[in-house]
Amino acid sequence: MRSPSLWRPRWRAVTLITALAVAAVGTVVIWQSRSAQEGESVPPSQTIDLPRRIGEHISGLPKEGGYRIPGRGERRAIATGVALVLDKRLDAARQRLAAVGYTVRTLRVSGTDREVAEVAESPATHRGWGWVYVDLAHPVRWSVQAPHPRSDLYTELLAGDLFTRAPGGVLVLAGAPRNAGEGNAADVAHREDSVFGAVCDMLVARGLPAIQVHGFADASSPDHDVIVSPGPAEPSRPVREAARLLSDKGFRVCRVWRERCSGLEGTTNAQGNKAADNGVPFLHVENSFTVRADPASRQRVADALAAVARGWE
Repeated sequence: MRSPSLWRPRWRAVTLITALAVAAVGTVVIWQSRSAQEGESVPPSQTIDLPRRIGEHISGLPKEGGYRIPGRGERRAIATGVALVLDKRLDAARQRLAAVGYTVRTLRVSGTDREVAEVAESPATHRGWGWVYVDLAHPVRWSVQAPHPRSDLYTELLAGDLFTRAPGGVLVLAGAPRNAGEGNAADVAHREDSVFGAVCDMLVARGLPAIQVHGFADASSPDHDVIVSPGPAEPSRPVREAARLLSDKGFRVCRVWRERCSGLEGTTNAQGNKAADNGVPFLHVENSFTVRADPASRQRVADALAAVARGWE
């Protein structure tokens, strides 16, 4: 039989070790709970193919109807919430955006080591205001904008391809085709009262260069595959470089600073005008239907434009 004097110290040691282990587990659980509340340190819940996810968003959009013009306060709240995401203040962004029917999710892009934030309308709202994706793995330095989903078919997929190819990006995706509202209410590339415009204005205020992608019918400019424009500004070095890179990829490129491009020069674009007024680089890229409809061609365009975006770093 063991001596009581020998048994008691060992029992106390085991008890102490057990208590420390329980305390350590409790600390981890508390840390994980706090991290989940903050939304900044928790591993993403889902890995996504971003262009495919965007395609799923767009496939359900009605070609007409389903768009409401946002009020000034709503536009300001969403732009402010997206700005908080850019600053990696995800918990504060969630609180701000929840008040206007938006959510923030952290996702991982398949095939990369990149985490992104998805800022999206709550499914119950159906206002046609759109989505924003923000690269959380790198400092934000540029944006790609797709103002005409479904109307400029496949430009939303081109924007997704481009976003995944260059770090530090923000993808701003409109939530309705251009004909979804009354008159031109949903034509966000030519309006200043949209969520799309409010987010893009916030990005301009931060000095972030932008690439905005559009589409045209083949018959509108049959001699060209891609039309490159700086908007109303003079062509900067990145704009000229984009035209050269696209030409090197085998595309027939119309440069609006050299020639007429079938009325597709992009000089009346609201986001381009705002960028020009603030001295921020802006690249307006029109793509033929043949280019947009072919996945390999879209990828070639995305590769060329991603090289420009990486230069902005």
